[in-house]
Amino acid sequence: MDPQWVKYSVLLLVVFVAAVTIASRQTEEVATFAGGCFWCMVSPFDRMEGVREVVSGYTGGRLEDPTYEDVTSGKSGHLEAVQIRFDPSKISYEKLIEAFWRQIDPTDAGGQFVDRGSQYRTAIFYHGDEQKRTAERSRDELARSGRFNASIVTEILPATKFYPAEEYHQDYHKKNAQRYKYYRNFSGRDLFINSTWSKDKDPTAGVSAYAKPPEEQIKKKLTPLQYDVARKNGTEKPFKNEYWDEKREGIYVDIVSGEPLFSSKDKYDSGTGWPSFTRPLVVENVVERVDRSLFMTRTEVRSRHGDSHLGHVFNDGPQPTGLRYCMNSASLRFVPKEDLAREGYKDFLKLFDK
Repeated sequence: MDPQWVKYSVLLLVVFVAAVTIASRQTEEVATFAGGCFWCMVSPFDRMEGVREVVSGYTGGRLEDPTYEDVTSGKSGHLEAVQIRFDPSKISYEKLIEAFWRQIDPTDAGGQFVDRGSQYRTAIFYHGDEQKRTAERSRDELARSGRFNASIVTEILPATKFYPAEEYHQDYHKKNAQRYKYYRNFSGRDLFINSTWSKDKDPTAGVSAYAKPPEEQIKKKLTPLQYDVARKNGTEKPFKNEYWDEKREGIYVDIVSGEPLFSSKDKYDSGTGWPSFTRPLVVENVVERVDRSLFMTRTEVRSRHGDSHLGHVFNDGPQPTGLRYCMNSASLRFVPKEDLAREGYKDFLKLFDK
């Protein structure tokens, strides 16, 4: 091959890549939000269509190149925050702000949930006048809605230098899924979100392959017991249900939507007579809500897409999580390992390689 032609081809490739990169950046905008612990602020935006990147970091402070220790001490003046790079042709800044409000308690000036201190307060850092106007309008609409009994104290501030956090903080919900789930569960954030916004459509949820069918179709599909448990929040009898003693390898999916929920790898005999797990298989598919029925306060577990009542989660389970997801067999369907590929769950086969 002619050396000159090789050089020319490489040059053309470099120019093409540079042009594509520039074009991509021209259709990219940045949003910066502080909502308490930045671990919890990544996953809601990460799954939204049009979001290209979500970075955990620090902003709004005095110290140059702050470390996690500098920020958590409260002495650097920074807030834990996330910076979101997004395509405005696919998702609007207004939509991102709508999602932001649903991740926080905007009436708490002293931090967020279990995380206390000025470094955990909430704020919207605007990049330009248009973002400022959008943020202020959204805040005012939320205040007028009457959803909260107290005043909205979330600050709207001009964006300052953003410092990405240490690598081990990036995508923490993926790298340390179970520790992340444990933290969210006991921080009080999810319980607050679910109790405050449970009747509203989640703006962070995209179109799902596990969408809930119409109610009439569900009623025809389920047995009377399944319908009572999954749709009417019933409870089946212990030791007399389908999966309490199931020992085969496989996964448990929602009886209504088919979304994957639990794995036999995390199943254990809790002695209660109901199928019990130490953790969910797909964290995002499990929703937790405050349940004050039967004159007690418990944490109910529901499926995100099917909205099925699954059971309750307790903090008396074994390690590594210390949790007991006590589920009803009637809300679940078991898919054996050998049927995973045929039924569209082939991505979970790797769980059973060993």
